[in-house]
Amino acid sequence: MAASIVKRVSRVKKLNVSHISARYKLLTGFRHFSTSKQWNKALVLGVYENESTDSIDFTGTARKFDEKADGKISQLLLTVKKPLKCGKTRTLHAVDPEFSSVLVTCIGKRGEGYDELETVDKGRESIRAAVAKAVLQLRELGENEIEVDSCGDTEASAEGCHLALFSYDDLKAEKSRKPAVRISCATRYSQDKNSMEKEWRKGAILAEGQNLSRRLMEMPANLLTPTKFAEIVKEQLADKCEVLVRDKDWAESMKMGSFLSVARGSVEPPVFLEIEYKGRQSDSPLALVGKGVTFDTGGISIKPSQGMDAMRGDMGGAACVAGSLLSVSKLQLPVHVKAFIPLCENMPSGSATKPGDVVTAMNGKTIQVDNTDAEGRLILADALCYSEQFNPSLILDMATLTGAIDVALGAGAAGVFTNSENMWNKLQKASVRSGDRVWRMPLFNHYTKKITECQLADLNNIGGSRSGGACTAAAFLKEFVNNKNWLHLDIAGVMSNSGDVAYLGKGMSGRPTRTVIEFINLMSKETNN
Repeated sequence: MAASIVKRVSRVKKLNVSHISARYKLLTGFRHFSTSKQWNKALVLGVYENESTDSIDFTGTARKFDEKADGKISQLLLTVKKPLKCGKTRTLHAVDPEFSSVLVTCIGKRGEGYDELETVDKGRESIRAAVAKAVLQLRELGENEIEVDSCGDTEASAEGCHLALFSYDDLKAEKSRKPAVRISCATRYSQDKNSMEKEWRKGAILAEGQNLSRRLMEMPANLLTPTKFAEIVKEQLADKCEVLVRDKDWAESMKMGSFLSVARGSVEPPVFLEIEYKGRQSDSPLALVGKGVTFDTGGISIKPSQGMDAMRGDMGGAACVAGSLLSVSKLQLPVHVKAFIPLCENMPSGSATKPGDVVTAMNGKTIQVDNTDAEGRLILADALCYSEQFNPSLILDMATLTGAIDVALGAGAAGVFTNSENMWNKLQKASVRSGDRVWRMPLFNHYTKKITECQLADLNNIGGSRSGGACTAAAFLKEFVNNKNWLHLDIAGVMSNSGDVAYLGKGMSGRPTRTVIEFINLMSKETNN
């Protein structure tokens, strides 16, 4: 037995690395480094799904690179007699002296577009997901510079890369943080480099806006107080926007009793942010309103302790407004936007609002607060009233408002309540392009009756039962809006990601920031025509 083992070992020693088959290289990730220099630069190439085992359906960039590499890519891929399916990858090494790794990713079937049942552009979503998986795999391999194929849609490719590589690890030890990776578009194989670079930049900016939203939502509540939120937003937007930070005295002077009633239980002072971006001159700006509860315990109607840590993200609406404005300003969209963000904590204490208390909103309506955990609608009520003073052409508010919308839609889409068919159509069109879906919900008078039938005041902040909770919350907000172009986005169901969106890691999602940016872009084109 021992002699047999020695013979086998001696035979293995005589093998030369050059005799290793291409198939072995492909399947084991065999990697050859130059003896003079070790490099960590990678390339991502796209291929379309193809049932043939005799040919590879490359993207334009991938085809040109394969030609440059004397057909090595196609040879290696064909060695494995199993065509790539959508989302699957192959990592190749030692095929080009410039790149230590070349990763081939399948972006789905050629020509895929809008899917009516899924209400999404499947081609764009497949590209985002495919390149996202590719860059994450290459980061794990230790690559720190990656060129990425545009895959036929440069903007979507850039979005997928930059969204996938986001991580909030600022508070971790240096050794535990994800390594930085420099991403660029493989423009060298294109005849229209300028156009491609412009689209890549746009996709990167769209992702940057959503990543700001994610970062704000992830920050612990002891580090992101209302005051600190205002400081960060002012720092991020100061170059392109005017940012006004209003204090408690100002809110009292504006008679924002509904907003202030939520802030009463916390030692952290409330803040009201007013932001203006003037990409064009207009007397009727587009108004954004975002719920900014930087931590929500539920107040006296306190939440269960399990999962309460996630309530650091209850300012998701405010974060998405900030992220949207960052991208809108960097894209220099020709549009006039005013944003309004009420910021506070919802805490229990001896000074906190109690169930049954009655407060008065800015428009004079009285509200019976039967549940202090239905606080988001209270701070939005005054913000919506205030926004009306600027004669906006439309009002779009975002809020992690109800658990009921999560029950209804889950992470599949943000719920949209609107009094305008036209605005809904535009928002839905924007969501198709962004891949971040929305779904329209009803604003029937049936729900209005649930909150106007109140024992002590004009309105009750809850609908009397758990049925239709997202709808009664929207009906409550409608009592503070006169604008004929109003959209309310309940984003509680899409607040976090746990694998539902392939190109977003686990954690706070920053959704639907890119949909709102696309919507504003559509509105800017309409107003300038």
